[in-house]
Amino acid sequence: MDDLLRAIKATKDIKDDIPSQIEEGLYLGSVEAANNKTLLKSLNVTHILTVASSVPPAYPNDFTYKTFDLHDRGDVNIAQFFDDCFGFINEAKRTGNVLVHCFAGRSRR
Repeated sequence: MDDLLRAIKATKDIKDDIPSQIEEGLYLGSVEAANNKTLLKSLNVTHILTVASSVPPAYPNDFTYKTFDLHDRGDVNIAQFFDDCFGFINEAKRTGNVLVHCFAGRSRR
């Protein structure tokens, strides 16, 4: 929990609430982007894929979520979850758009 509080404090002045479009129907962003409900709705985001520890769905009644409870560090092997992630992303793109996000940005690299 201390790590989470330090990360929040260190990033509170950084504006990172706008997701980046990777391809049609697929956006990539931070936990702040995942909490930007108005913008997500305007981008027709219907699904949110979370790859982060201790980040509960912010709007469970507004978006379909899939969460992988992983620590957002460079040494965590997320490749073992790719098939599940790709399945969720492909399903989401059939009906809307999807945001993929982590917490600190490590899993996005």
